Amino acid sequence: MRANYPKGLGGPQNMSGMMKQVQKMQEDMAALQSELEEREYEVSAGGGMVTVKINGKREILHMDIQPDIVDPDDIETLADVITAAVNEAIKKVDATSESEMQKLTGGLNIPGIL
Repeated sequence: MRANYPKGLGGPQNMSGMMKQVQKMQEDMAALQSELEEREYEVSAGGGMVTVKINGKREILHMDIQPDIVDPDDIETLADVITAAVNEAIKKVDATSESEMQKLTGGLNIPGIL
């Protein structure tokens, strides 16, 4: 007895090839994810008064705060600028990761990725 496969799927040979492609894509995605985690990004806020350096794992590596923004009577402004810089750095990491993964997957929406 011979199995009838839906038109366009071919047979076991095509399934084997497709599985190899999926496995290759998974390997490529893992390598890209590792590379993205090692990348470093630098973002400034408050006109360059606060600079944040972050890696692809969203870990803050360094923060530079210019003395001019430190006002003991206005700690709230400093906190706001630091928050803005960190949030912008995280957005940059996420946007870059999403863009790079979309290039690799051809825009496929694969659950569990990013």
